[in-house]
Amino acid sequence: MTAVIALSVTLAACSGDEAAPSATDTTSPDASVVVDVCATPSGDLSDAVSVEGDAGAEPTVEFDEGLDPAETERTIVSEGDGAELPSGGSASVAYAIYNGTTGEKIEAYGYNEGETEAVFAADVTQLIPGLAKTIGCVTEGSRVVSVIPAVEGFGEEGNADIGVGAGESLVAVIDVLSVLPSRADGVDQPAPEGLPTVTLADDGAPTVEIPATDPPTEFQLGVLKKGDGEVVPAGATVTVQYHGVSWDTGEVFDQSWGSGPTSFSLTSVVPGFTQAIEGQTVGSQVIAVLPPELAYGGTDSELADQTLVFVIDILAVS
Repeated sequence: MTAVIALSVTLAACSGDEAAPSATDTTSPDASVVVDVCATPSGDLSDAVSVEGDAGAEPTVEFDEGLDPAETERTIVSEGDGAELPSGGSASVAYAIYNGTTGEKIEAYGYNEGETEAVFAADVTQLIPGLAKTIGCVTEGSRVVSVIPAVEGFGEEGNADIGVGAGESLVAVIDVLSVLPSRADGVDQPAPEGLPTVTLADDGAPTVEIPATDPPTEFQLGVLKKGDGEVVPAGATVTVQYHGVSWDTGEVFDQSWGSGPTSFSLTSVVPGFTQAIEGQTVGSQVIAVLPPELAYGGTDSELADQTLVFVIDILAVS
């Protein structure tokens, strides 16, 4: 298991009782607890971490082991002049993560040619809190170092898979390579015939109008915007905005809009959601109609017998 996977709180598409695209149950922090990821202070511990090297190349990091911070501290090593990563937003990053208690390096990722991009969200429901607080409202092109207590890292359980024991702290150096868009930016395509009508608000949030007809019995897919980014390969981890509506009731049962883009593996979602995204290009927006057998058919979900409609903005792949 690489740290880029282990650092995520959840690989489901959202949190909640009906995590709509998710094929598995996951846990995440209580979304009712508001965490200001942009207000992280600097401190003596983060200021004392030595970080050498140019942003974009793996840093040389030195610090005294045995760090035991009371809260996450972060220090801007070098400030970029790009867009600011908003709370809830996502960014492509490279990172070096260390065990702050033992001083051992856990993993450096994103600095070598051929490595896929890692995407981190400034959102404690998607990323361990200390890392979300490291990158919140940092500008594109910046390098930032943080010292993270166990309570905002892996807690009293630790994470044996990546070498973090119970109650141990973390040190993170993160390069914010690019701030991802919050909506698809591809070229508008002709409206697909026979599919629900999609209207976009000024911020890109979709509204779906379901036809007054019986739902189709087979999977249907239409491209609403065609992006010019990377093709999504099978089994990839993607960052998306999505909006889910039941054809049967016309009601929105789940969406990421209002909470921000979310990342998850295409191996952890219902088959029709995977089928809608694989082979599409980053920057695209698609609409997919999932019959029950490609959604929640055969489960005890309230949606088990319903045909589902998803509008999906594909923002990044990693």
